[in-house]
Amino acid sequence: MSERIQPAMSGIPARQARLEQLVADLLAEAKRQGASAAEAGASYDAGLSLTVRLGEVETIEHTRDNALGVTVYFGQRKASASTTDLGPDAVSETVRAACNIARYTNEDTCAGLADPQLMAKDLPDLDLDHPWSVTVEEAIELATSCEQAARSTDKRIVNSEGATLNTHRGVHVYGNSHGFLAGYPSTRHSLSCALVGEDGAAMQRDYWYTVDRRSDRLEAPVEVGKKAAQRTLDRLGARKIPTCQAPVIFQSDIATGLLRSLIGAIRGASLYRKATFLLDQLGEQIFPDFVRIHENPLLPGRLASTAFDNEGVATRARDLVQAGVLRSYVLDSYSARKLGMQTTGNAGGVHNLAIDSGRLDRPALLKEMHTGLLVTEMMGQGVNPVTGDFSRGAAGFWVENGEIQFPVEEITVAGNLKDMFRQLLAVGNDVETRGSVHTGSWLIENMAIAGY
Repeated sequence: MSERIQPAMSGIPARQARLEQLVADLLAEAKRQGASAAEAGASYDAGLSLTVRLGEVETIEHTRDNALGVTVYFGQRKASASTTDLGPDAVSETVRAACNIARYTNEDTCAGLADPQLMAKDLPDLDLDHPWSVTVEEAIELATSCEQAARSTDKRIVNSEGATLNTHRGVHVYGNSHGFLAGYPSTRHSLSCALVGEDGAAMQRDYWYTVDRRSDRLEAPVEVGKKAAQRTLDRLGARKIPTCQAPVIFQSDIATGLLRSLIGAIRGASLYRKATFLLDQLGEQIFPDFVRIHENPLLPGRLASTAFDNEGVATRARDLVQAGVLRSYVLDSYSARKLGMQTTGNAGGVHNLAIDSGRLDRPALLKEMHTGLLVTEMMGQGVNPVTGDFSRGAAGFWVENGEIQFPVEEITVAGNLKDMFRQLLAVGNDVETRGSVHTGSWLIENMAIAGY
């Protein structure tokens, strides 16, 4: 059981070379079967996930996954097929299935590969591959120490949903009939802990996690456990508040969702379908003039870094919002053609999206708000992408005179995203960096809070 958990991925260069050959074979087979153009992707992923709950190992799961997909074009007729079988017969069958479908689909004047001159040519090493050679016993010990630190924090921590450790390493390859063929290995490691606290008849749940491409940059297991415990304890004694209008701070890990709502509103598919509250807003002021929102796909070691998007288009650092003005959309080649524009290199999404931080840390941001609501959890989906109407269940803390007074629950926070963006007063310097979207806490001038 002490065997290192990723021996199958030790020969990553050979694995990548095999996947590149498979993609090349797919493209050649598509051409042989009459396709005028084609693109294909292949990936391999292996790793470990385990959970320790109440001091006992609850689950241990080893994973090893293959994926292979191809999209073929017959003129402007398009179809796709995929398989998890990487054998030579499966390659031919997958291409044949896609070609058979494409012959019966309707023509789409916007269908096709991204323009050849946009393909990535310089592929820098973005430092994405850092395997963690941890044994199962070591992984169990790390998860156990995390949960133990959490449960021993306070006698009011009465139950645990467990501490979970994940470590994965994989390689992804993409190619198309423009002659583009490239791939890269990457890793992702994480440790999380979720707990239940009780004080009298009241019970609360909360969690904490750490994630990085490098295991040595993860937070210490004891710290993860203690943070999960403290967050849970802080929520005990939560109460309702009366319905009111007040300023609202969205804690940084919650504010990431507001940025994702922005991206959803300026995505090509939303725009050409006219299903967005930011239709025809390019060049318009949508935030206060201190706001700059940007992406940088080429940051070394980051979770969303990549030198090319899902169509092989070169990625680049760029501003989406400058001085509060919307300067760019988020487009792949298909949506760009529908809009009469050029792809922004965002097939597959945005990469390392960030909003510039201000000078205020969280205590200073609370003082700036003076009296209002600090939101630390959101529930439900209540965002209308067409109108921008925003109404979601929430929990957090009531603030008076710049100080947290008590936890609150069973409330709803409502407004409209266009108004919320315009009423952004400050972005804190408590930046959330654990995902593909980086932001500090947001202070919104005024929102409706429904309580009792």
